[in-house]
Amino acid sequence: MNSKYSKLLTVILIVAIIIVVILFAFFGYEIYNKYYVEKQTSDMLDVFDNSISNTVTNVVSNPENTTDSNEVVAPVLSGDENTTTGQTGGSSSSSTGVTYKGYTMVGKIEIPKINVSYPILGKTTKTSIEVAVSVLYGPGPNKVGNTVIVGHNYKNGTFFSNNKRLEAGDEIYITDTDGNRLKYIIYDKQLLAPEDFDYAARDTQGKREISLSTCTDDVNSRLVIFAREA
Repeated sequence: MNSKYSKLLTVILIVAIIIVVILFAFFGYEIYNKYYVEKQTSDMLDVFDNSISNTVTNVVSNPENTTDSNEVVAPVLSGDENTTTGQTGGSSSSSTGVTYKGYTMVGKIEIPKINVSYPILGKTTKTSIEVAVSVLYGPGPNKVGNTVIVGHNYKNGTFFSNNKRLEAGDEIYITDTDGNRLKYIIYDKQLLAPEDFDYAARDTQGKREISLSTCTDDVNSRLVIFAREA
């Protein structure tokens, strides 16, 4: 009887150890992945901010290089990353950007309420949205029209995971490659079907607007944040 009881305890102990190891591996991976993403995006933002700072400095030091002393000229880069392809098959080209490890950054997004600060990549691919947020559709950061920016909803709280906390009146800041930092005010928040993309091509009446898109926690819908320039 004692022998059977001892064997049962041994099996339970082994199962418990296996469960602990699995949980440790899972949470360890989540912690490492969050650290890696934060380190990567921090490095990308440093490169972006330094590039913008250097561009502004060059323009101020060499005003003859531009027809308007208030206009900032960003470096022109080439490559496939400068093309943003929308879900509807449309595309918009960005002639400027800042490169980092093969990715082209076309802007930076800041959302104070949820402590978000990420580079905006110019092309949406499987790998690009694993390291930052990116333009999915539209003319690009701070351009007239509606620009759709997508980001993952991860359990570790990175990217657009906390967009569900945003409400009408909250502020979003977008910095483009010319160094312009514009404020946008949220005016709507909607849950849409994954195939619903009509909002992307909406008529903005000549205004600058952005749409932040991410999946819901159950991945069955899309949470879309609507904002326009203040």
